[in-house]
Amino acid sequence: MATPTLLANTQTGTADAMASPAPSSSTSSSSPRGWRHWPEQAWWPWVTRGFAAAFFAVVAGLIFRQGRTVDWPAVLQALRDLPTTALAVGGALALLSHFTYGSFDWVGRHCSGHRLTRTTTLAIAMTSYPFTLNLGSLIGGVGVRYRLYARRGVDPGTIGQVVGTSIVTNWVGYLLLAGVLAWTWQPPALAGWAVESWQWRLGGTVLGCLPLAYVAVCALRSGRALTLRGHEFPLPHWPVALWQVTVSAANWMLMGAALWTVLQHQVSYPAALATVLLGAVAGLVLRVPAGLGVLEAVGVALLASQALGQEEVLAALLAYRALYYFGPLVLAAVALGVAELRWRRQANLGAESSAEQKI
Repeated sequence: MATPTLLANTQTGTADAMASPAPSSSTSSSSPRGWRHWPEQAWWPWVTRGFAAAFFAVVAGLIFRQGRTVDWPAVLQALRDLPTTALAVGGALALLSHFTYGSFDWVGRHCSGHRLTRTTTLAIAMTSYPFTLNLGSLIGGVGVRYRLYARRGVDPGTIGQVVGTSIVTNWVGYLLLAGVLAWTWQPPALAGWAVESWQWRLGGTVLGCLPLAYVAVCALRSGRALTLRGHEFPLPHWPVALWQVTVSAANWMLMGAALWTVLQHQVSYPAALATVLLGAVAGLVLRVPAGLGVLEAVGVALLASQALGQEEVLAALLAYRALYYFGPLVLAAVALGVAELRWRRQANLGAESSAEQKI
């Protein structure tokens, strides 16, 4: 008797479903509105790709135009004429910047609680950083750093937290300096295009307020994770967040000081710092390894003038690249090679000892 009852209920439900009106197409196809839901729209990826393509076209045009007009023999002569003292001081500032960047992982060590010593943590960060600069974050920030941490027994989740904390630390200081720079330096007109002073300062002020908002959120959350759309983002206590902003800003300022020194103070320090900051973003957007050619194009466009020719500027930028990018990469490759040989030797000794124990 149960079967007819189920059949009757099914037929009744089907009839009710057929009788009930279908939802209107406008309701089912309606999409959320408001700027917060823009990334969910179908047109959003095309907009972001359009901005990236336009930025790429502008920088690529600068590189092509400047490459055709450069007197390369004059650049080489200007490179030879650079004072040894300026190169030595610039190299020392570059080394100090790499040390400062390596201390970012101390913040990750504090937040994740892994047991490696400060010296080991600093060595790992300073070894991976040149690979990140020259070969991209996938090889340096992820590949080399993960390998070095994993070799010492740190689990992948903790490594990911350390890497994420380092990335946040790097950019909060950048944003703060971008806000300060907007009030101390005005970019020259490029290709007939200039930014109004109030527009430049307004944009910089917005960027500079972001790290301050980050510190405020950390203070309000008191170390509790921030949940956005079901994802948890761990936040440090506000003194740690304030330290992140401070040490990151110091690192970017050291990078600008290294370039300023190699330029022999022939330009203002804010102009040298702006070259480093804008060159970093341009290289990140264009995804060129080490920003090769991008930093040089940005530097020549911003710094070359009647008092300082583009050959002298380009020579200083090439020297800065050698001091900050290529030199540390050689040292990091040697350190990584020595560590790999030591690990393999220890692995072979462990295999031999285990074989002897079996015998």
